[in-house]
Amino acid sequence: MMKFDASHGFLKEDIASYQSEVTKVHKMIHEKTGAGNDFLGWENWAETYDKEEFARMVSLAEKLKDKTECLVVCGIGGSYLGARAAIEMIQGLYPNTRTEVVFVGNTFSSTYMSQVLEHIKDKSVVLNVISKSGTTTETALAFRMLREFMEQKYGKEECKERIIATTDKSRGTLKALSDKEGYQTFVIPNDIGGRYSVITPVGLLPMALMGIDISAVMQGFTDAYHELNTDDLSGNDAYRYAVSRRILQKQGYNAEMFVTYEPQLRSLSEWWKQLLGESEGKDGKGILPDSAVFSTDLHSLGQFIQQGNKMLYETVMTVDTPTLDQSVPNDPDNADGMNYLTGKSLDWINRQAFAGTLEAHEVSGNVPNLLISIPDMKEHTFGYLCYWFFLATAMTCYMLDINPFNQPGVEVYKKNMFRLLGKPGC
Repeated sequence: MMKFDASHGFLKEDIASYQSEVTKVHKMIHEKTGAGNDFLGWENWAETYDKEEFARMVSLAEKLKDKTECLVVCGIGGSYLGARAAIEMIQGLYPNTRTEVVFVGNTFSSTYMSQVLEHIKDKSVVLNVISKSGTTTETALAFRMLREFMEQKYGKEECKERIIATTDKSRGTLKALSDKEGYQTFVIPNDIGGRYSVITPVGLLPMALMGIDISAVMQGFTDAYHELNTDDLSGNDAYRYAVSRRILQKQGYNAEMFVTYEPQLRSLSEWWKQLLGESEGKDGKGILPDSAVFSTDLHSLGQFIQQGNKMLYETVMTVDTPTLDQSVPNDPDNADGMNYLTGKSLDWINRQAFAGTLEAHEVSGNVPNLLISIPDMKEHTFGYLCYWFFLATAMTCYMLDINPFNQPGVEVYKKNMFRLLGKPGC
């Protein structure tokens, strides 16, 4: 499904030399004995996820499809990045679908929220609010405003169908409010953290409401779970990627540029940045995750990558088969001098841009490149890559002797913000 190639990575150590360490960490992951092991529920989620709840998501999406002209997803961090990554990857940026999706609850921007409310006022709206506690400030404030909007537009009775909460199973302010108002609820598992939650109702429900085949997503996740259940470095590319990251950091590369050549993968890059950034960036350790979309960003960041400070390496994700393709038309006058490309597909041209850039950055720029290829941008592939990156992240973090599943630093800004806002008790 996914292929990893480190041959362009300038690795000064043999990946296979880390086999004994990988075997040790593999055992920690699958026996759930490492730091933060109470958040390793994703490891065997393919076997343990609630099939009844899954069927309920599919049924609800079918029931609401004629009412959902606009799906509003209200959440922040892992409560929206994974869903957005999946929807854009699978459907593209301008899909031929009846439903559009709008993401809120991830910013305090007054302009953004005002424009969203104006944009959706004449549309048929379904709202999915996602928060385990219900008290995350950005999400809670947005939901308060959206709830008022929904109740004024539809009335409390119809809001019981149009507002769906994904939250804790039994406690928290959002769960209590949902029970009081009669909203349908879905569960955020206690043993899966936010940035690993896209394959739970956190991500699957928005996907289903957008018409995505979530059974295929889970099949991809399940296939990865079975195929990557080995500590053998020669047969586990997720672990090879994790080891390569550690080798490159030892060589002085402290920033990783995740590169794609497909704009519909931009949000996947954002999801990847949270996954690696929050998991690895603690205790004064870790690699800074950054991202770019080529060839667009070759006209901005490309100069720095080629000839700037050699602080970073690239991890490039390519796609074997694009979702759609086009051929270059012929111009009888050849006014732009592009007739030498007549009949060529844009995807073929994109591949040549990748090949030329790889050669430039590797040979002339001396920039290490790690290559990841995926077969397509469909549901099965998305599910597969989720498990692939989850596993790689756990491995690369445990190799640094840090907890991959907490994020203590995030709480610092919250405490300061609450004090400045005048929150009682802060």
